[in-house]
Amino acid sequence: MSVTADTPTTAPARGMNALGDLSAHLLSVLKNNGADMSQLGVPPQPEPEDGLWEDVSVPQARARQSMWRNSIIDAAHDDYVPFRFDHLDEAQKPKTLQSWLDSLIEAKKLDARPEILNMILPGNIGSGKTAAAISLGNEAAERGLWTLFVKHATYLTWRRPDSAPHNMKAWEVRKRFVECDLLVLDELCGEMDVTATEFARKETIDLIDARIAAGRPTAYTTNLRSRRQPGSQAMGVVDILGERLLSRLESSAHLAKIVGPDRRKPTQPLDW
Repeated sequence: MSVTADTPTTAPARGMNALGDLSAHLLSVLKNNGADMSQLGVPPQPEPEDGLWEDVSVPQARARQSMWRNSIIDAAHDDYVPFRFDHLDEAQKPKTLQSWLDSLIEAKKLDARPEILNMILPGNIGSGKTAAAISLGNEAAERGLWTLFVKHATYLTWRRPDSAPHNMKAWEVRKRFVECDLLVLDELCGEMDVTATEFARKETIDLIDARIAAGRPTAYTTNLRSRRQPGSQAMGVVDILGERLLSRLESSAHLAKIVGPDRRKPTQPLDW
């Protein structure tokens, strides 16, 4: 049998097709599912000039939003995922949080250190601090900031060997929470109002000091007072972190105290 000029004389090479052979549809599917496109020879999306990933169709922006959402789920606060400033009442200081977030966005665009670096949200148990802080994080993530949430006690647990989730190493935990644009550190010094281990002190000081030194903003919620009150055995934050670090934290901070009754308390007392 004769072979015409249009018939290939050799079979195509085995193995993966060249990148150019991948259809635009297939590339789109891979991106939407979080594939590492650099492994396929696709150059990464250039970083935005102002550092803000506002277009959620960009894989990096979608990844950051997923990290925020996952940090909320890891803390078992799934119910707060839809919360925005509009869901808060006046006692939860939505206008104050909105104004602060606006200043953080502006500072990020200018690659500048925020004038108010820290937001401290103290209040009694059940007053709505965590809901307010997560609403702040939800808004920040939508506006392009790399935002993470973690309970203080959880962070300390994850910093111990082989204790972090998602197969993360202890050093990766520190790196992630030090380097994110905005950290919501919930229940600062929680479960330490009577005793605090040297490990807890060291890790707490390291995290907060590193973020302050780098000019990265942090929102703190806490049930504790700043200092021990007369006649009380309960520690204040200064007794755990030390006067020097608390002074640094407060020197560039706004205090938004959330006052109100325990929102989780049943209307009628339960009879045990």
